[in-house]
Amino acid sequence: QVQLVESGGGLVQTENSLRLSCAASGRTGGVYVMGWFRQDAGKEREFVAAINWRGYTTYYGDSVKGRVTISKDVAKSTLYLDMNDLKPDDTATYYCAADTGGSSWSPQRPQKYDTWGQGTRVTVSP
Repeated sequence: QVQLVESGGGLVQTENSLRLSCAASGRTGGVYVMGWFRQDAGKEREFVAAINWRGYTTYYGDSVKGRVTISKDVAKSTLYLDMNDLKPDDTATYYCAADTGGSSWSPQRPQKYDTWGQGTRVTVSP
């Protein structure tokens, strides 16, 4: 039983940076992996990044590799996504997700995660 709440989205200009946060509450000790996905209107949901909650292995989507850093603060039960050199194509609603069951799906697959936040909107102006 975990709840996720994203924050930090907003309007930002191209080439600027932004930090998104995902606050987890409930039984966070049961989390195995946490990840970020994004989706814009009319488009497929896209994997952004993921991190092992109990370790430090990270995963990044090809479209954001080199511009995004995922991190965590276990003591604060918070997941972060730092985005740099933002582009208009980064415009989307960003969702954090948690795998609380240790599923065998790859971190890049949405099916791995059983808990999702409500999303935070990021708009990057040209």
